[in-house]
Amino acid sequence: MKVHFIGIGGIGLSALARFLKHDGHEVSGSDMKNTPITQALQEEGIKVFTPQASENISKDLDLVIYSAAVTDENPELIQSRLMQIRTLSRKESLPIIMGDKKNYCVAGAHGKSTTTAILASILNSSAIIGAISKDFGSNFRYVNDTVAFEADESDASFLLSNPYCSIVTNAEPEHMEYYNYDYDKFFAAYETFINLAKIKVVNGEDEHIKKLNLSEDVIKLYPSKDIKNITFIIKDNQPHTKFELLDYGFFEVWGFGEHIALDASLAIIAALNEISLEEIRVNILNYKGIKKRFDFVQSNDNFMVIDDYAHHPTEIKATINSVKQYSNLKNVSKKIVIWQPHKYSRTIDNLEGFKACPHLPAPITAILFIYILSYKI
Repeated sequence: MKVHFIGIGGIGLSALARFLKHDGHEVSGSDMKNTPITQALQEEGIKVFTPQASENISKDLDLVIYSAAVTDENPELIQSRLMQIRTLSRKESLPIIMGDKKNYCVAGAHGKSTTTAILASILNSSAIIGAISKDFGSNFRYVNDTVAFEADESDASFLLSNPYCSIVTNAEPEHMEYYNYDYDKFFAAYETFINLAKIKVVNGEDEHIKKLNLSEDVIKLYPSKDIKNITFIIKDNQPHTKFELLDYGFFEVWGFGEHIALDASLAIIAALNEISLEEIRVNILNYKGIKKRFDFVQSNDNFMVIDDYAHHPTEIKATINSVKQYSNLKNVSKKIVIWQPHKYSRTIDNLEGFKACPHLPAPITAILFIYILSYKI
């Protein structure tokens, strides 16, 4: 099949394009401008057109897939429809891309990228993630037909991801503009996603998951009693969390925070359906974090810069707690936080929550969350 992706430079769509290419299809795409992602795609043998134009669409295409950011006025989408080429949104394309795979699908307002990346490292499986895993340096990896997939609830596309195993970190309301602020509709989508899967693993202490009508075979993790003896250590200036899970013994994973132990525990429980406990204990050490999640972008003896994509009050609080834990171990004397609001609707919907975040200054334009930790000299 010959497939063209409109908006191929996006973190989500680029992973799907890579997956189809490795699945044996001929893939091309376009975006508004060249980026590190589009450059990497071209180096991998995917033709990328910039900018987008109607002449990029050829009659021999079998399918055109477009990102959620593409509007009906897009010249390539218009041309595809005029040529009567089949066009599908990213959401609509998932059954074609994921339909015949063994999918471990991770959803949740917070922690789904991290949990998916940890799971991919544990299983040494194929992966489609909305972030760059440092384990394999990409948002995508093709190994086999077992896939660690970051499932997106923002447009209910997770309902089309064909989950063999559904994993939910939390079900805090987010992206409510898509659901027309209908909370019954929002929670019904989570219920359907979880119940679709043969294997179901959820955070049993999440206040929103508790309200869902789930099948009796769901596996529930209760972090306050199932995860014990959490300790934080630094190895080669990198953060690590060590914890004990149920009666499985101790595990160590890259990152700081109770939320990291939670994400890792959900991944471990899901992975037990595929591999042994001892394999999990070894493989989890391959996880090295993901970019823009407590990401050390600069470090020397005098200061370090940590980039984090925390864009919701709940995530901000977790990240700031991680900064505190790291700075206490490193005896850091000064911490500076720079925050950029992300997405107008999210900022308005969560404004009071943002105001309540500890140590959060007034909005300052920056690339993302940036923490600058300065040592006393």
